[in-house]
Amino acid sequence: MVVEAETTTIEKITSNTSKLVGKSVLLFMNKHETFMTPLQKRLFAMQDKQYAEFQSKLTPGVPPESVIGVRVPVLRKFAKEFAKKDEVNDFVHQLPHKYYDENMLHSLLISQVKDYEECISLTDAFLPYVDNWAVCDIMSPKVFAKHKAALTEKIKTWISSRHAFTCRFGIEALMSHYLDKDFKAEYLEIPAAVRSEEYYVKMMVAWFFATALAKQWDATIPYIEHKRLAPWTHNKTIQKAIESYRITPGQKEYLRTLKIK
Repeated sequence: MVVEAETTTIEKITSNTSKLVGKSVLLFMNKHETFMTPLQKRLFAMQDKQYAEFQSKLTPGVPPESVIGVRVPVLRKFAKEFAKKDEVNDFVHQLPHKYYDENMLHSLLISQVKDYEECISLTDAFLPYVDNWAVCDIMSPKVFAKHKAALTEKIKTWISSRHAFTCRFGIEALMSHYLDKDFKAEYLEIPAAVRSEEYYVKMMVAWFFATALAKQWDATIPYIEHKRLAPWTHNKTIQKAIESYRITPGQKEYLRTLKIK
């Protein structure tokens, strides 16, 4: 009888403990969900866990737990829809964001802004929070193309920044908008003057000059011939130019002779 009584008591304790644990877990989950914004819930609804794992490997330095895993084409489509919502204004002013995908969305939203001054203001506010190449490089405001005269001075300010991804963004903007019909040889001096040990800055300078060689060979090749770039960037520029289909076989052969050994 004593054994039966003890067994019954243990069963009751176990049952009550299980209920308490279950309630605690449920409360924790509910509490966690209340911390998630409606937008974050929508992003998680578009989650691709395999893509999240893949993207985490491509963006070193970004905490894996901050990557939800929304594929870029899906996020682009969502950004176009979300840009029409009233809540978009609150979102772009609520910095910093918790998730990598929110930062990607922020870049895509800025890219859609049609008013130049507003776009510049939002870009300046967001750039200090950009901490990886993907968020930086996907931000490409269309309105910049209509304000080339004003944009050059802004680009110089961005490139002079000590923040790696602000500098990278400025160099990319210069590459995207001033190597074709609006090209001036003097623009090459801006990235040539950049001296940084930041990998993503050096890579962007190399990317810029490799593209410049493809589009403006005559004006750009002296920078390689006279070794105007830092040695690592110089060789990386040659490597990327040689990999380009826009560089002729003869030009590639000549570039190989200009490597710093």
